[in-house]
Amino acid sequence: MATNLNQLRVEQVDGALEPYRKVGGMSVPAGGWLRAVREALGLTVRQQAARVGIAVATLHKSEQSEAHERISLAQLRKLAEGLDCELVYGLVPRKPLAEMVQEQASRIARSEILGVAHSMDLEDQRPSEAYVRRQLDQRRAELLSGKWSSLWR
Repeated sequence: MATNLNQLRVEQVDGALEPYRKVGGMSVPAGGWLRAVREALGLTVRQQAARVGIAVATLHKSEQSEAHERISLAQLRKLAEGLDCELVYGLVPRKPLAEMVQEQASRIARSEILGVAHSMDLEDQRPSEAYVRRQLDQRRAELLSGKWSSLWR
């Protein structure tokens, strides 16, 4: 039951993240997005500060903070709204979450099974490759059917 819920959760989050995969790894303009959008619109710092209702120094400092990844999300959202922009915030995994879970289960299974196979090999009792492969598949399936939190210990 928990496995089905885990799989459902992964599928839902993976699906929700799909549109963002295209922007993953996208570079930020050197001066940050706030400044890039403001300048592209032809707005001066003074004009934009007045539109947002903040001091020129505050806008300038906020633009620098955004460029150096030190701005709060609340401040960035406020300034984005002042530029008639939406703040898009999210984490974009480098690969689908389902794949990450599968890989982690495979990593643990390899560590456990191949460790035993190596010890048996030292005693000239190494099992066949087919047997090891079946054991790896079985252990990976066991790990995926259990609590997924144990995959990340």
